[in-house]
Amino acid sequence: MQSPSQAEAAQPDEAPQQWHLQRWHSAWRRWSLWSLLVVLVASMLVTLVWLAGRYEASQVQSRVERDAADAVADIRTAFSHNVHSMQSLLVGDPDLTSWESRASDLLNARRELVRLEWRDAQLKVRAHAVSPFRPANADLVDGSSMHSDLNLSCTNARRVGGPSYSNSYFQPLPNGMGSEMMELCLPLLDDGRVIGFLIATYSLQTVLVDLIAPSLQRGQEVSFTEADGTRLAVVGAMRRGTRMFTAQQLFDLPGTTLILRLDSWHAAPSVFPNVLTALVTAMSIALVSVLIVLVRDNRRRLRAERDLGEALAFRKAMEDSQVTGLRARDLDGRITYVNPAFCEMVGFSADELIGHTNPLPYWPPEHAGEYTARHTVRLSGNHIPPREGYESTFMRKDGTRFPVMIYEAPLINAQGLHTGWMGSFLDVSEQRRVEEISRTSQERLQATARLATVGEMASLLSHELNQPLAAISSYATGSLNLLQTEAPAAIPPRENLADVRVGIQRIAQQAERAGKVIKSVHDFVRRRDQSREPVSPQDLLDAVLPIIRLQARKLRVQLQITIEGDLPDVLCDRTMVEQVLLNLARNGMQSMDDPSIEPRVLEIRVRTAASNAQNKWLEFSVGDVGLGISDDVAGRLFTPFYTTRAEGMGLGLSLCRTVVEQHGGYLGHAARQPRGTVFTFTLPANQPEGRSLT
Repeated sequence: MQSPSQAEAAQPDEAPQQWHLQRWHSAWRRWSLWSLLVVLVASMLVTLVWLAGRYEASQVQSRVERDAADAVADIRTAFSHNVHSMQSLLVGDPDLTSWESRASDLLNARRELVRLEWRDAQLKVRAHAVSPFRPANADLVDGSSMHSDLNLSCTNARRVGGPSYSNSYFQPLPNGMGSEMMELCLPLLDDGRVIGFLIATYSLQTVLVDLIAPSLQRGQEVSFTEADGTRLAVVGAMRRGTRMFTAQQLFDLPGTTLILRLDSWHAAPSVFPNVLTALVTAMSIALVSVLIVLVRDNRRRLRAERDLGEALAFRKAMEDSQVTGLRARDLDGRITYVNPAFCEMVGFSADELIGHTNPLPYWPPEHAGEYTARHTVRLSGNHIPPREGYESTFMRKDGTRFPVMIYEAPLINAQGLHTGWMGSFLDVSEQRRVEEISRTSQERLQATARLATVGEMASLLSHELNQPLAAISSYATGSLNLLQTEAPAAIPPRENLADVRVGIQRIAQQAERAGKVIKSVHDFVRRRDQSREPVSPQDLLDAVLPIIRLQARKLRVQLQITIEGDLPDVLCDRTMVEQVLLNLARNGMQSMDDPSIEPRVLEIRVRTAASNAQNKWLEFSVGDVGLGISDDVAGRLFTPFYTTRAEGMGLGLSLCRTVVEQHGGYLGHAARQPRGTVFTFTLPANQPEGRSLT
């Protein structure tokens, strides 16, 4: 066992060895990778060379097969043309001499034909013609002693009623050589009855020479062969090469079948090694370039993946930390994404929501039809949701309903295509509860203020009117006493009438005093600081809209606000005018609180009123679609303490008219078509000193 000092002395020697060992392992891994790469490159190069040879061979073989097919097509076309030419020899019912002349002309034109014969129905020769290029060696024979191939051919022609070819046969020539011949038997018909035959003798060697040889290339050889490979006729160059390519085409004729064989010899082209070398070099350069590009691309891809992973992690953390619910849908309305806040809001998990379509599980059943129709319009693309959002009602998994504010926007991908919708959701149930508490408190404060004002007015009136009313009561009692006499039907004394007159005068004076007291109390109630300031119409509406919207939401009333452009400020007591707007709006909404009225719309409009060069006025109007105002109610509408509601006090419209008239304006109402009432009042516009409004 080593001592601590010995172990410390051994550590400096072990560290370099471990470092060299790590370097050797790293170098060995790199060498292994490069060796594998070289093997792969060499394998690819060998494969490319082999594929290049295979490809060239396949191209040559395809070309040979195509040439063989073209040769068969040329022979078939020539044979068909000869049949038509032979049929034309009998046009016009020529005599034997004329027929032989025509046949000689045909033989001069078609060198592959060696002999033409006209035979009767018993195959006896009536006339014949011999090719001047290659006279036949056979003498005419009687049909009964004719060789069996021709007899079979004519028998087949009689049976099918068309041309028939015989099998090939060898015919010796005068020069000691021989040639393969083939007979064509063409029946002559008259009303379906065979009256004779035209016999044509083909030389297979001449067929190849005249019909195929002109189109042959160097190094090609064409021949007619039998099924066992025996060659009947051969033509073409005998040049040999390093490799032969063969193509065979079946040449079937009525009555017989031949095989046309095309042999092509090809030597390795001198340009092939150069082309192959250039190809291999180019492929090597391309392969190295591709490897370099792949390495660089792999590094960029790894870096991009790392950046993308960080961005996704950051976005995921940000979305999970939000208290706003997020939901994404595709163009078919299918949910593709929800964040944890949305799941917590509705009480469903992400697995229960993703992939779900209409009807969605958090829709209340009573609103499913309405939401489905709105959902269909939204997905059709014909309606873009408002940027300020809209309010709706959702249902949690336990069945409880809660209000939400929805903001939706289209999802656009990197190519600029619309792929779906992204929505954000705010649970406004707590906000609505606070607003309801605030509204209730404000209504209580307003009711308390009204009661305090009424109490103050009642107290003041009772105090001030106590003395004049007491005096009126005393004078009235005294006057009644003076008018009573002891004697019935007696005329009161004159002095009593004078006292009654004085009492009645006193009553009138006290009544006038009571009126002055009421007027002074009224003036006291109306008295306030005339603090008027320039205020924009928009600011006036903004001050009361929160309160109006609370009651509108409660009564399901839709608000329509219209403010004409480029309006000047109004010069008014801001607090009082706001109270006027609030009272008129509340009266309009309360007039629509009837189940038969749908939809409920309250319209508030501000525009320029009739003006002149010195004074300019703005017109404020509040219109509803309620049941309207009857004629008897309209006559007392602005009377203080007159009301048609059981809980009303009858001071609202009276105070509104007072405030408007204090500003020099006018408050009135009119019927609205087709239903409802519109209240209109005017206020003076702010006019800077030294300028006139035009």
